[in-house]
Amino acid sequence: MSTFSIGVDLGGTNLRIAAFTQEWERLKAASMPTRVQAGPSAVLDDMCSAIRELAAEFAQKRTFAGVGVGCPGPLELPSGRVLTPPNLPGFEGLELKTELERRLHCPVVVECDANAAALAECHAGAGKALGFQSLCMLTLGTGVGSGIILNGHVWHGFSGMGGEAGHVPVYHDGLLCGCGSRGCLEQYASATAIARAGKKLVLAGSQNGSATVTARSLAEAALAGDPEAQKIYDEVGKALGIGLASLVSTLNLPLYVVGGGVAAAWDLFSPAMFAALEADSYIYRLSKPASAAVPEHGKTNVVPAKLGPDSGLLGAAMLPFFE
Repeated sequence: MSTFSIGVDLGGTNLRIAAFTQEWERLKAASMPTRVQAGPSAVLDDMCSAIRELAAEFAQKRTFAGVGVGCPGPLELPSGRVLTPPNLPGFEGLELKTELERRLHCPVVVECDANAAALAECHAGAGKALGFQSLCMLTLGTGVGSGIILNGHVWHGFSGMGGEAGHVPVYHDGLLCGCGSRGCLEQYASATAIARAGKKLVLAGSQNGSATVTARSLAEAALAGDPEAQKIYDEVGKALGIGLASLVSTLNLPLYVVGGGVAAAWDLFSPAMFAALEADSYIYRLSKPASAAVPEHGKTNVVPAKLGPDSGLLGAAMLPFFE
């Protein structure tokens, strides 16, 4: 019998669950809003209900390997305990792995969502396509996550909290972040940050429209030639470049991948990103490819994610196979 697993992408906005084969073929998926305001128990109810339905549908003809969950960090690993996630208020201290195994009666692996996305990009996305087994990935969504893969495996740090680059300050006197620090990358490069900047434009009368502004609507405005919207994406790129410069100079990895929903606007923010990266990292200046658009072995490459928004979901489904 072939084997399948179920991956869960627990986001601050959306909850996605899907069954995948061991060859990373998607069998079926479900998606719903994450009911953060209703509390952890309600979110777990939604999650477990969808998992049970998928497991029941495919377990008749396939061997079930277990469940993998990508959750916003910081997490205590491998215990799977949620610590103080800025984008999941009220979930502090949740024993996520223990509670899911109690409810589902099957093996559950909990991982930081960005680590899961990075794992997928390594084994099925940009890393596989370019022939790299080590990479760092930034995921730009409700927040900014990051994951580090070394020789094909997630690098966790000593307590599972390694790679929280979204909460490294890029501006030390900057905006207050949900993590308690100021100027974190998340406050400038997440979809939430972009929408906030757009709403300020609307309220100031600099842009037509209502106060209901999203990162996507601002990207559409920038592509249509709106200079104020483009300026917001220039600031996103600058912050990303500063953050990447620290990562490149510290890690010296061959590949850095930028994913998440915001990465769809790559053409809008990447020029400013590469300019800031080159200005702030002499390691990048010494090792950059001849063209940023053409990755090279033996160079420092920065590319958009190949798997798109599905990387976190697929990476979560991979987790039971990497235990």
